[in-house]
Amino acid sequence: MPSQDPCSKPELMHPDEAIKKLLEQVKPISDTEMVTLNHALGRVLAEDLNSQLDLPPFDNSAMDGYAFRFADLEAFNGVLTLKGQSFAGHPFKGQLAAGDCVRIMTGAPIPAGLDTVQMQEATRAEGEHIHITAPKAAGEHVRRRGEELKAGDTVLCTGVRIRAAELGVLATVGISQIRVFRTLKVAFFSTGDELRPVGSELAPGQIYDSNRYSIRGLLEKSGFEWLDLGVIPDSPDAIRQAFREAASRADVVLTSGGVSVGEADFTKQILSEEGQITFWKLAIKPGKPFACGRIGQALFCGLPGNPVSSMVTFQKLVWPMLRKMQGMPQRPALLVEATLASAIRRQPGRVEYQRGILTREDKGLMVRTTGGQGSGMLTSMSLANCFIHLPQFQGSLEAGETILVEPFDSILD
Repeated sequence: MPSQDPCSKPELMHPDEAIKKLLEQVKPISDTEMVTLNHALGRVLAEDLNSQLDLPPFDNSAMDGYAFRFADLEAFNGVLTLKGQSFAGHPFKGQLAAGDCVRIMTGAPIPAGLDTVQMQEATRAEGEHIHITAPKAAGEHVRRRGEELKAGDTVLCTGVRIRAAELGVLATVGISQIRVFRTLKVAFFSTGDELRPVGSELAPGQIYDSNRYSIRGLLEKSGFEWLDLGVIPDSPDAIRQAFREAASRADVVLTSGGVSVGEADFTKQILSEEGQITFWKLAIKPGKPFACGRIGQALFCGLPGNPVSSMVTFQKLVWPMLRKMQGMPQRPALLVEATLASAIRRQPGRVEYQRGILTREDKGLMVRTTGGQGSGMLTSMSLANCFIHLPQFQGSLEAGETILVEPFDSILD
């Protein structure tokens, strides 16, 4: 008996269940390569890395000032004798006796036998005699060798995406090249006879294709390699050929449009013939006509044609899937409580992500919508800095009520 077509089911799947199903069919990329630090930004680490040295590698000063033995303060009534200086890269090399001190700069090595630094502002110099205002304790303003990392300690773990901070950490511990996962490749195209490229003339009933620009921007900021196959006309043969080409050249295929219920929406039809559909139609707003499946060896996600729906479903559904494929761990959304600045009128039934503007005011965090929330109003994404989370069975809300909001991450900012 043939399996039931997921598209024929009338129920709307909750987005949490959709994410679960998406992640279940994902296998992380296993191919790796070595890259130098100059080419590591944005890449995902494919192995745990251990420090090759102690960090800091030697005791050093956290302040510009004077280094001395703490025990000498009492013995010499807080007046010590200056015997030299220690600069970063130019340590003090002389011999020190009781009661001696050394002028020291931030980051410079602490001379052997000394254990404390007093900042310059809390000292007074009279020739070679340095008056030290007693510090609180021995070891003050000294960074001890290995206090941040010991040689052999794990510095970064598999799955970490390399940012500017990670580049600095790796350079600090002397690692010049790292093993990373191959960069995920995503092919995408839009479908629709009404779509025209930006810069061309519009005929009656035509609109400019904006979704490909948004999708490309999301993929670039996510660090993935992308392949733009352009606008495909509403033709079964053309869509079939685009699917085959995309699946042969990429790990993931994204489409925009063609997953609704119109007579000219052929994407689902061709996908069911060339591949398979895992699910279609979600209890999410905007973005109900979201489809997922597989074509050849590539995973497929069909984003809705409305521009806001396309961006919302990418962020809430596609992005977690791509993270897992690229070898990155899952990261739950950061949700914070905020007070509604104005009422929200809605009908329950779908999980909704309204576009909001989050601000900090005297009363705390406040949020208001960007205005109209239609799925075709892309300016709502441009104006927003957060999603207002509205649960599936949440009804209307009044001004002053507390709700959960999700500040945009670096991908959407």
